[in-house]
Amino acid sequence: MGAFTTMTSKGQLTIPKDVRDGLNLSPGTRFYVTIRKGQVVAVPKNKSLADLAGILGPPPNGVSLTVEEMNEAVMDAVAADDQRIVKEWAKRNK
Repeated sequence: MGAFTTMTSKGQLTIPKDVRDGLNLSPGTRFYVTIRKGQVVAVPKNKSLADLAGILGPPPNGVSLTVEEMNEAVMDAVAADDQRIVKEWAKRNK
């Protein structure tokens, strides 16, 4: 699936209807745009984390966490990692 399109003077592209329909794109869809091997690559970000819920099945330990509990676990891990980095830096720079 593909089609030609033309960039406007403002740097905008129109995504052809068959491509929009094929990817289930709607107005307001955000894209990550990058250069890969000399080509423009636009990846739509039309999936939310909630859309992926349950994709891996139930948790192996049977315990589900709330978003708040996951956020706290991530913050704890980042804080512990930060403390480790600070200690290592201090040790190397004595």
